[in-house]
Amino acid sequence: MGIHEECGVFGLYSESRRELAHQVYYGLYSLQHRGQESAGIAVCDDGVINYHKDKGLVSEVFTSEVLSSLPEGNIAVGHVRYSTTGGNRVRNAQPIVVNHQKGRMAIAHNGNLSNAAALRTDLELSGAIFHTTSDTEIIAYIITRKRLRLPSIEDAVSAAMEEIEGAYSLVIMSPSKLIAARDPYGFRPLCFGILPDGEYAVASESCAITAIGGKFIRDLEPGEMLVFSKEGVTSRKEHCGKRPARMCVFEYIYFARPDSVIDGVSVHSARLRAGEILADACPADADVVIGVPDSGLDAALGFSRRSGIPYGIGLIKNRYIGRTFIAPTGRDNKVMIKLSVLRETVEGKRIVLVDDSIVRGTTSRRIVSLLRDAGAKEIHFRVSAPPFLHPCYYGTDIDSEENLVACRHTTEETAELIGADSLGYLPVTELERLAGRKGLCTACFTGEYPTPVPVTQLKDRFEIKISHGSASAAE
Repeated sequence: MGIHEECGVFGLYSESRRELAHQVYYGLYSLQHRGQESAGIAVCDDGVINYHKDKGLVSEVFTSEVLSSLPEGNIAVGHVRYSTTGGNRVRNAQPIVVNHQKGRMAIAHNGNLSNAAALRTDLELSGAIFHTTSDTEIIAYIITRKRLRLPSIEDAVSAAMEEIEGAYSLVIMSPSKLIAARDPYGFRPLCFGILPDGEYAVASESCAITAIGGKFIRDLEPGEMLVFSKEGVTSRKEHCGKRPARMCVFEYIYFARPDSVIDGVSVHSARLRAGEILADACPADADVVIGVPDSGLDAALGFSRRSGIPYGIGLIKNRYIGRTFIAPTGRDNKVMIKLSVLRETVEGKRIVLVDDSIVRGTTSRRIVSLLRDAGAKEIHFRVSAPPFLHPCYYGTDIDSEENLVACRHTTEETAELIGADSLGYLPVTELERLAGRKGLCTACFTGEYPTPVPVTQLKDRFEIKISHGSASAAE
């Protein structure tokens, strides 16, 4: 078992017809770290929604031929996915495209609904037939039903937000509008910006906007909805302030790219602070500090600066294999080909090794073993997060306490299990200092959930073994 974050979303709105698919491609490429199972792009061309989605990385799904087959348009949405609810099947790839009596809609979603099981049961009892096993189709059903009796798509989204609960950052495309919505807790990031030619971009992270030459404007507020249309950009805030802000702290520790800024906080700076906190809370007598690429590097640098122990490059990452936290299968075996040791940095040295988390301990044990084999004299393992003790219901794939090493072993026992000379975690009391802000969700560390805990978890509950190929259609 590994820790995974569900998805990345991206959207573009232009007042004129343009070749948007290529821009969405580059935006999704910048969000690839958020999901590596599937990718999809939908383009609205004068009310007609064309789309393509399939299993694989962005570069695998969208060849030059596929991109060229998508028409020009004035609105587009894209998605990269890791499955936390529902299995890794093509039918679960997004965006989900819906045809209904009042028009068409494409929707992409990052997060998990905490009341998904109850909503799905109610919908099925009223006659709904589901084609996927993801939370996103539940949201699409509810929005569609609201749209049939309300005057606009944005009114339908607002009404749906009264019923769905948990984590959702949404990009929704109708024939004439692009809508972005963030749940009232603000669990997952969502921001927007403007491109040099005047197009508006919406993305899970600011790095995706700057990657295509755009200017980051701001994050959406928790509960806020933005509507992009011929009338301009409209902000609706009827759901703002209804819930306490609860941004997922693990976005700062691991999920987001270091060059992103989330709710005004630099991810790179947050990780540097994590290392500094670790150096104070869990000092070590050592010769060199190294980090596990990529999300452990910034924290290792912070540890080095605070402790005065020299920083070194001790582990080299193979850039052509996906992150083990995100890859859905074969995680243990991939460690050996993903990382190699720079022997001259570690041989005969006392090492401080900084990583972002320990889940089962399997990967940590393999990394420690690699360093031992390269001649490391001592290995002091430091973790830039507290120990995982509880499942997450908001889009981070922590769903089984018996698989979490910290639930079954003390810190000293875990150190022995992974083969380290010592082990230290970031103190849970320091999470707000790490993020440089209040209003965080820390439930996976503390068990303090912002929403009612669901009685039934949806992960793979509705999984049906059906073989599907790629999905490409013109609506």
